[in-house]
Amino acid sequence: MELADVSYAQRERLAFIDFCLQFVGKIARADLVNHFQTGLASCSRDLTMYKELAPQNLTLLHQTKQYYRTPQFHPLFDHDPEVILTSMCRGLSFGLSKDIEPSANCIDSTRLIHPKSDVIATIMRAINNRQAILCRYVSLSSGESERELVPHSIANNGQRWHIRAFDQETQEFRDFVCTRILDITEIDGSIDETYTSEYDKAWQNIIAVKLVVHPSINHPKAVELDFGIGENGVLLLEVREALLGYLMRQWNVDCTQGASLSSGEHHLWLSNIDELAGLGCLNIAPGYKI
Repeated sequence: MELADVSYAQRERLAFIDFCLQFVGKIARADLVNHFQTGLASCSRDLTMYKELAPQNLTLLHQTKQYYRTPQFHPLFDHDPEVILTSMCRGLSFGLSKDIEPSANCIDSTRLIHPKSDVIATIMRAINNRQAILCRYVSLSSGESERELVPHSIANNGQRWHIRAFDQETQEFRDFVCTRILDITEIDGSIDETYTSEYDKAWQNIIAVKLVVHPSINHPKAVELDFGIGENGVLLLEVREALLGYLMRQWNVDCTQGASLSSGEHHLWLSNIDELAGLGCLNIAPGYKI
């Protein structure tokens, strides 16, 4: 049987199997049952059909009753990086990845290049299975080097996708831009518990942020409408410490003590900056000084 001969509904289920193997590394019949609300017999047929179409992609481990991705895996479906990353952020990480047909009268902003699908897949499998990765990483400051990283999250910082990971070289949690990762492979074996997100203090620490319209703006209502600021004039946000600097830079928030930056470029001011003094994550924020 060819994939083109399969009904659309079954292709959706096969794409889900393909996605789970590629981005999680495993799948069980229960995953199909829970996701598509179908019977066990139907799920068994889907898994059998997938194995007929791509016998080299998966192997069954009877002890766990789960199918696992093999080293020879080659995806049956083209999982577009933008669709996958957006879907994962929304909790919809499944199904067929189709090219987005551009609108003639609704134009989005130009975006940077997305990381390659196989890079995302390896990162996501490492995160889901708590494994380390080995890669070559090209840094702006130190150039190209080999890195052993333990990723625990993937995030969009407003400009590019990066992973939050424990770096074996520096022995600390850092951010690594996904598009700068080359020759990535998973490292078999368990990781030290202290390399997981639970021990990443900057990731676990939630910061209360108070944003107001820049004091020197003459018509604040325009900015209030842009950012959905309520009648009290304060936009309250809760942000992970590790991501706070990125948000302030993305929104171009004035992070000086006295709102001294130009309101022509900075429409918001971080009004509780005094409470956040000393946070290293704000070093990249507009106007911030320790």
